[in-house]
Order: sequence, then structure tokens, then C-alpha cells
Amino acid sequence: MDAAFTAEQDEIRRTLRDLLTKHAGPGEVRAAVRTAEGHDPALWHRLARELGLPGLAVAEEYGGAGCTATELALACEETGRALLPSPLLATAVLAAPLITALGTPEQRAELLPRIAEGTLTATLAVPGGSMAAALGLTADNRAAAWAGGGRAGGIQAHPAREGGGGGDGDGGGGWRLYGEADRVLDGHSAGLLLVAAHTGGYPRSRTLLFLVSAEAEGLARTRLTSMDETRPLARIELRDAAARLLGADDGTDVCGALADTGSRAAAVLAAEAVGAAAGALERTVAYVKEREQFGRAIGSFQAVKHRLADLYVRVEAARSAAYYAAWDPAAGPLALAQALETARIVAGEAVQLHGGIGFTWEHEAHLYVKRAAADELLFGPVHRLRDHAAGRAGLFGAVTADGPVRGVAV
Repeated sequence: MDAAFTAEQDEIRRTLRDLLTKHAGPGEVRAAVRTAEGHDPALWHRLARELGLPGLAVAEEYGGAGCTATELALACEETGRALLPSPLLATAVLAAPLITALGTPEQRAELLPRIAEGTLTATLAVPGGSMAAALGLTADNRAAAWAGGGRAGGIQAHPAREGGGGGDGDGGGGWRLYGEADRVLDGHSAGLLLVAAHTGGYPRSRTLLFLVSAEAEGLARTRLTSMDETRPLARIELRDAAARLLGADDGTDVCGALADTGSRAAAVLAAEAVGAAAGALERTVAYVKEREQFGRAIGSFQAVKHRLADLYVRVEAARSAAYYAAWDPAAGPLALAQALETARIVAGEAVQLHGGIGFTWEHEAHLYVKRAAADELLFGPVHRLRDHAAGRAGLFGAVTADGPVRGVAV
């Protein structure tokens, strides 16, 4: 592994940091989350038009830059540092890879260019709000629990009646979905939903992904009140909603594609969490240099120096793990666990070291606390990320479809 970044990768980081420093300060972030979209549309289109952010990892044949997960991770590290509310994670990290992996040539040609140019946003909707399990981060996603399954529960799909219309340009050969998904990232504003649903009835139930347009009949979307306003969440209700199957119903390994996407997404999420931790640490260091007590800056006290040094070591260790995971996505879940834990610890220490002002709910330090807590709820918790990764590696014994068998030598 060559740990050195290329000149192009360094330029992506530098250009994005300069732009976000000017247009995504704490005041702009608070204003953006209160818009109907949950982010600043003008800034999003600028990031797409000038930097090609949503198309970084999209193939060149579809109008993207054709970069690797490393470039996307570096970009998300900078958006994490600013706690930027944007559709980047849902669109470029979750939805675009699934369309690339599972979509038909016609679907890829239709959707990926629009994603790359920033005119179409998309997200992944799974029943029960169990994103981490669906992506294979905290459990084996081939188990039916996360998706409901059976005769009831989850989201059910059935072919549309002949002549009834399939929705979104699919004619009479489309599908209809019935069910509900909670905690869908950017679900209230995304132009396209990738919905995980069951089909085949009780005896032959299987999970497939479906494309649901924002204008589809039978679709209702409600923005939820979330702990972290920079991560807008929504409830998706599907009442006989028109949909298209993503790809072809030819035995494609949908759960495998979700797990592969989950490993790569974990690496990018780890980089984003590292960026948030680094941002909180930088603001704390700047504050302790200015805040005086007993006639001297509190940053000059040895106890404060030791605490900051410990935080710096944590951030750098998590950054190294995230960069390695961007190179080897198999390490993504463990890197994510380390990064989420680091973000939580650094954000908590930032509040403590800011003193009384840090405990006020309006202070920017709480933005980092909320991000750390919300990300662990969405993509963790940390101990389950580590437990599942250890089980897959066989550290605790043989692994079955139901999880690791403790005490069995491998």
C-alpha cells in the first residue's frame, strides 16, 4: 500500500476545504438545515458543477470522474469537518454504487449521468430503519429479520396488474409496493428512492431493490425530527406505490451487493467521522489558546495539554484506519467502529474543555456531539460493528447464517 496521496487527491481536499470554509461555517450550517430540503441547494449544485462531487466515484462513461473510494473518502472527510448537510452520502455513497452494481444498462445510462451532474439525488430506504443490518455492517444481511419478510412486516412487492401501469416509465410490467420505511437519509427530498422490498410470497420470499420516483403515486414522505439536524431523516410510506425493479429478477445476489456497498460506505463514513472529530478538536485547540484563567491561557496548563494530546492521537489513529479502509474496503466496518468511537470521545471532550459555554445547547460544540451520537445510532453501535467483524474473521469460532458459534475452534 502506498500511503502517499497524489497531487490530484490533495487538490480535491484543498479545494473543497477552501470552499467549505467560506460557505459552510456554523451559521450557514444552521441555516441550511432549516430549509425545506434540509441542505443548501445552491451550495450543493455548486459542489456538483464546480467540483463534480456526486460523480467522483461514477464511471467516466456515465459522466463521472471515474475515481476510487479514496477520493470520495477524502471529500467526505472535508464535508464531515464542516458538518455539511448535503445529499452526498445518500446519493453518491449508498445509491449510486447499488445502481452501478445491480442496474440494467438502460437504467445505468438513464440515472447515473443525472446523479453525476447533481441534478438527481437518491437514497436507500430499508424497512425498520435498520440501515446497518441491511448493509451487512452489524449482522448477516441474508437473514430475514432486517427486511421483515413472511406474510406481513417489512415492505411487500407484487407485480402490477396488466394494464395498471408500472410507474416511472415501466409500462404495464412494473411493480407495486406496500409498507413503510423509517429513518431514511434525505428521504423527504431525494428525487429517487431505492427501496428494499420482499417479493415471491411466503414460501419463496426474497429481497429485491426497487426504484421509486419522488412523484410516484401512492408514495408519502414525512420529514422526521432527528437528533442531528445535519442528517435529515424521513419516514417513507408506500401504499400500493408504483415502482420499477432495479436490474433483472434473474437470481442476482441483492444481499451481496448491499454488503459490498456497505463495506465501501463504511470506509467513507469512517473518513467523514474522522473529519468531524478533527473539526471538533481544531475548534477546541483554538478556544483553549484564547480562553484565559488565572492570567494565562488554559491551553498552557499541563492537564489540558495532556487531554488534547490524547485526543490528537485518537484522531490520527482513526484517520489511518479510515485511509486504509478506503484502499481495502474489507476493513471498512472496523475502521468505522474506531472512527465513530473517536468522534464520540472527541466531541464529549470538546464540550468539557469549552467549560460553561460548551454546555449551552446553542454552542457549536453540540453540533459535533449530535453528529457523533446520531451516526452511531444509524450505522452502529460500535460494539456490534466490532462483534460482527470479529465473527466474520472467525475470532470467536465458526460462523453460520445466524452468526458466530462461540467456543468452536476454526
